[in-house]
Amino acid sequence: MSRSVLSHFLTLSHSPCSRFTPSLCCGFPVKYMEGTGLVRRSRRPIGLRGTGFPSICSVSASEPVVQESSPSSAKKRVVSGVQPTGSIHLGNYLGAIKNWIPLQNTYDTLFFIVDLHAITLPYETQQLSRATRDTAAIYLACGVDTSKASIFVQSHVRAHAELMWLLSSATPIGWLNKMIQFKEKSRKAGDENVAVALLTYPVLMASDILLYQSDFVPVGEDQKQHLELTRELAERVNYLYGGRKLKKLGGRGGAIFKVPEPLIPPAGARVMSLTDGLSKMSKSAPSDLSRINLLDSKDVIANKIKRCKTDSLSGLEFDNPERPECNNLLSVYQLISGKTKEIRYEEIISDSAYLDRVLAEGSKRAADIADATLNNVYQAMGFLRR
Repeated sequence: MSRSVLSHFLTLSHSPCSRFTPSLCCGFPVKYMEGTGLVRRSRRPIGLRGTGFPSICSVSASEPVVQESSPSSAKKRVVSGVQPTGSIHLGNYLGAIKNWIPLQNTYDTLFFIVDLHAITLPYETQQLSRATRDTAAIYLACGVDTSKASIFVQSHVRAHAELMWLLSSATPIGWLNKMIQFKEKSRKAGDENVAVALLTYPVLMASDILLYQSDFVPVGEDQKQHLELTRELAERVNYLYGGRKLKKLGGRGGAIFKVPEPLIPPAGARVMSLTDGLSKMSKSAPSDLSRINLLDSKDVIANKIKRCKTDSLSGLEFDNPERPECNNLLSVYQLISGKTKEIRYEEIISDSAYLDRVLAEGSKRAADIADATLNNVYQAMGFLRR
C-alpha cells in the first residue's frame, strides 16, 4: 500500500519553514434584494464560524476552527461536496476534504458527491459513474467516518433538482449574470457553446445547501460569492412565502429556510497551480502537471514537484506578491506537514458491496431531511398536496 501524498510531499521537500499565524478578514458584505420591492433590508451582520458578527480573527493554520456544541442542544449542521469530474487533487484535499474530518466530530455532517454539477460543462458519460464511486472511496480513505457523517450521491436524492426548479422561479436573472465563475468559464468555453446549466448552477448549489437547513457551509475563496447568493435567496424566499403567508396556507409559519453561515478554513482555502502561482489548482486545467492528484504515485508527484514553476530569487518566503509560486509551495508544505497517514483507497474501491451500502444509507438519511424541507416549500408556494 502506497503512502499518501502527504508523506510523498514531505520526502520531496528539503526547505525548512516555520508555522505562522495568518490574519484573516472574516466578514464579507451581503447584498440584499434592494430595488425589487419584495425584500426588506436585513440588519443582521454576517460572521464566520457561527460567531454572529463580523470580525478580524487570527487563527492557527495548524488547528481547525470549529464551534463547540452544547450537550443539551442539537448539533449544528454542515454540508459540503466535491464534483466527481477529473482527478481529486491536493487542492480539493487541503481546501475541502481535510477540513471535514474535525468538523464531523462536532457537527451533524453530510458530505455528498455533486454529480449534477459535473454535467454543466462537457464531460465523458462513460466516466461519470466510475468517477462518482472513486470520489466516494476517496472521502472514506481520507477519514470521513460513516458513524459520524453521511456520504451520498447528489442525484440519488431527487429533492435537489426539484427544489432547484422552485428556487429558480424566485431568482432574478441579474443575480446569476453577476457570477464571476460563470463569466470566466463561459469565456473559456465560448459564449455560444455554453449550456444554460452553467448559468443556473448557483441555484442548484443553493438547493444543495438549503434542503438540509444547513447552519454552516465550508467554502473556499472562490465560492464565497455563490454562498452569498444562497443566503440572499433564502432571505428572499422566506420573505415571499414564509411567516404569516405560510401560516395562512396551513403551515407552521416562520422562516422556510435557515440562512447558512460560511466556514472558511484558516489556511489552504485556495491552493494554486504548480505551473502558475496566480491560478487556482484545478481538475479542469489542460496540463496534469499543474496539480497533484491524490492518487498520483510517488514518482509522478516527485516529477511534478521537480518541474513546477519557481523563480530565480534565492531563499524562500511567504506572502511576497512578486513570488506567487514560492508562496504556494510553502503554503502546501505547511498544510500537509502535520502528519502522514495510509490511504485506504484501493481497499475501499475494491469492496463494491461496502461502498454501495455506505451510499445507500447516506442517501436515505439525506432524503428524509430533504423531503421534509421540500414538502414545506411546496406548501408555502401554494401547490396542491400530493
